[in-house]
Amino acid sequence: MKEIKGIKSKNIFWMMVIGSMMMKVNAQVVITNTNFSLGTTGRIGAGLSPNGEGNMWKPLNLSGQGSLGGRMEQTDYIDLLPAIHFTPKKIGADSTNATFQVRLGMYAANGQFVGNVSSRSNNGLTFILPEAYVEATNILGSKWSAWAGSRFRRYDDIHISDYFYFDDHSSQGFGVKYKNTELTMLMPASADSTNVYPYNYQITVSGATNPAIRQRMVWIGEQSIHLQNKGTIKLLGEFHYVSKNSAEASKNFPSDKGWVVGIKYNNPFKTAKPGSFNQISARLGSGIANGGDNGNTYTWATYGAPDENGKYTKAYSFTAVEHFLINLSNKFSINGYAVFTKSKGGSESNNTDEYFNGNQLYNRKTDFVVGVRNFFYVTNWFHLIQEVHYATRKDGDNPEASMWKFSLAPTIVPLGNRDPWSRPHIRLVATVARYNDYARDHNYSPFLQINQKRWGSYIGVKTEWWLF
Repeated sequence: MKEIKGIKSKNIFWMMVIGSMMMKVNAQVVITNTNFSLGTTGRIGAGLSPNGEGNMWKPLNLSGQGSLGGRMEQTDYIDLLPAIHFTPKKIGADSTNATFQVRLGMYAANGQFVGNVSSRSNNGLTFILPEAYVEATNILGSKWSAWAGSRFRRYDDIHISDYFYFDDHSSQGFGVKYKNTELTMLMPASADSTNVYPYNYQITVSGATNPAIRQRMVWIGEQSIHLQNKGTIKLLGEFHYVSKNSAEASKNFPSDKGWVVGIKYNNPFKTAKPGSFNQISARLGSGIANGGDNGNTYTWATYGAPDENGKYTKAYSFTAVEHFLINLSNKFSINGYAVFTKSKGGSESNNTDEYFNGNQLYNRKTDFVVGVRNFFYVTNWFHLIQEVHYATRKDGDNPEASMWKFSLAPTIVPLGNRDPWSRPHIRLVATVARYNDYARDHNYSPFLQINQKRWGSYIGVKTEWWLF
């Protein structure tokens, strides 16, 4: 091998070897799996409260109920769902379906977060990663499935209120399924470094107080029974355990436990237009598994104050849900729901008691919300949506806070389907809410916290979409 312009032949040899190795490395990282998908969900729009202070928009629903009571005025959010689908060597109806999925969520804790804003000017732009998991179903043609990671593992929901009831097991963990039997182990957690206690603590997002939790294990068993009428009965059982912990050198927290049992019946039935159903469920949680507040249904989000020993032995929560959709004709559909929840913490008090950090919390509450949404299919692409909701909330020994809410939403449906689930929507939303005296005088709504009025209002233009 000759020298080239002062470069020795042996150097040229090693350069060629290294180059060859780099080419092999590059060849190994070439992406050959092209089975990539991108899903998305979200709501974005603009609106104001005509009778609000400075026309500032605030949610109209009762405090402590989240989106229960309707979500036509909900704040903006966007979810992006990229996924990689691994193709098996043998492709067929019974071949393995393996997927890695991530969900990136974006929302603002205080107002607008798209357009002419940034995280600095918005003072609340938030990114979350609630999903990152791998799931394999129908493994090598068998009836076995498995998953691991963090995911939105949830099923039926009341879409009007974005309320995933009964079996919302969205958390980090793993699970296996054989035919109609599912076994899951979850470890809900929070990385917040301040005000963290062994059961739950409170954070505020978009004017709503939500529970977060750490250091818990949740074992879940679910059994689905398919009936001849194409209906399904689902049985649920859970066991929760939290080990003893010392968050402070001077304070020890004891171990504690809880359990959950529940049953749900999903019954599709025939109408002139297909897609009608009736769903009914009941769920009872005990001990530290008595969660379910502010529109969340996580059983691991413990409600109320502990007893004098720092435990939730006598705590409980009962929730019953009715949800239906009737597609009466090509002109009209009706979607309705009712939710009843009664909860009590570990303390003997029926009003308030001291929490781990010294704060006073309500230790008993009752929620009842009922609502209905009507769809008038004026044309294929123009639908008229109407909503009516009634909600009550009783905290401790307080009188009931109640609200009636009415919404009218002329809606453009670009895909032209006479279907309650056709998206995207572009809606002109007009909403009014009427509060009782106690709700008004005690600021039982984000709107009422800055406007002590009998009537709340909202008008705006909103869009809603999803694609999976």
